[in-house]
Amino acid sequence: MSVNLSKGQQVSLTKPGGATLTQVRMGLGWDAAKKRGIFGGLKNQTIDLDASALLFDAAGNLTDQVWFQQLQSKDKSVLHTGDNRTGAGDGDDESIKVDLQRIHPSVTTIVFAVNSFTGQDFSQIENAFCRLIDETTETEIARYTLTGSGSHTAQIMAKVTRDGDRWSMTALGAPAAGRTFKELLPAIVALL
Repeated sequence: MSVNLSKGQQVSLTKPGGATLTQVRMGLGWDAAKKRGIFGGLKNQTIDLDASALLFDAAGNLTDQVWFQQLQSKDKSVLHTGDNRTGAGDGDDESIKVDLQRIHPSVTTIVFAVNSFTGQDFSQIENAFCRLIDETTETEIARYTLTGSGSHTAQIMAKVTRDGDRWSMTALGAPAAGRTFKELLPAIVALL
């Protein structure tokens, strides 16, 4: 059963019975809002949102990143399935798969962020969400609707944190500005 998260809410990634999830996927979906044309009609626009997964150690140091220019982590525990440049289609437009058992032991936090590479702000984006799926069963665990359309060009969606051998996810929903994850790093580090 999926949990609809609100900003700041946390969900444990421990299964009923005490076992911890091992394979998860963070899915991102969005639609471009229709734009008014010259003669008042509505026309489609293209918005390229990019999902990123940033891996941090306990000291808050960035140890690895997965994004459209680096589709897998160095240890191959995190895999980006590919860049969607339009948001066209239903469901997840971009996905990042994480093998929690293979994450390097020094990594304590994985932050998921989304940014508008084409520079449009979130007032031009509709139906945006991120969701966490148990990859072994294809069951949605949690969903966070990215609300708060506005002048920001990025959103720090969620973080997955390790406590011993247990993992949990926290919905962040923090607006930020930047066209790539590199421009978002100061805002992300502040949320660790």
